[in-house]
Amino acid sequence: MIEAVILCEIGGAFGVLTGILGGNVVSILTDSPAVIPWNWVGIGLLSCSIVGFVFGVYPAWKASNLDPIEALRYE
Repeated sequence: MIEAVILCEIGGAFGVLTGILGGNVVSILTDSPAVIPWNWVGIGLLSCSIVGFVFGVYPAWKASNLDPIEALRYE
């Protein structure tokens, strides 16, 4: 669970940094002030956590419902 959330958060932080850098480049090129909506940054990182949680729980839940003999037979 923690691994899935951390991996999603790393991707989300990389996306936020890329967006901030891209926005700053555009603001420099257009001579306009850069605005960083911090509430949207928080919403983006929260949604990354939710995605990591959901896609970390679902495979674990599905695997826990398997019969061990059936699961090992296909390996």
